[in-house]
Amino acid sequence: MTDDQLKALTLENFERMFNNGDLAHVEQALAPDAVDHQEPAGTDFIAHLKEVISVLRTAFPDLRFEIHAILAEDNIVACRSTMTGTHEGPLRIGPMAGLPITGARIEVPHMHFFRYDEHGRCTDLWHVWNTLLLARQLGAPAPDLRVGISP
Repeated sequence: MTDDQLKALTLENFERMFNNGDLAHVEQALAPDAVDHQEPAGTDFIAHLKEVISVLRTAFPDLRFEIHAILAEDNIVACRSTMTGTHEGPLRIGPMAGLPITGARIEVPHMHFFRYDEHGRCTDLWHVWNTLLLARQLGAPAPDLRVGISP
């Protein structure tokens, strides 16, 4: 696939999976042995991604990813995005699990790198998102991360 085709495919994947909640599309978008490099080795990426989408769309029914920049070279696509939504349901993510529903509007930056195979399926994901900012926007107690400062 061309770089432009891979960029268009990436935008379609975000729209269908995250913005529209199309969980069936996950199996089409990912190679069977795809790897999420933020998860422990052996994690079933397809099942994991379906769970992540479900968890996020339960907590934020109006979940949207807006892509601000997208680049492609060879079989890798990089993009910068913002995840937005309104906290209207329970959130089951790490230390934020169990937070009361706040009704807060969230805006959380993300960075993604996707590697695709010759069939246009994602084989690898490297992803960073500002979970500390998300926690703060939801009113969770945030740790003091300043270095070298004593109370």
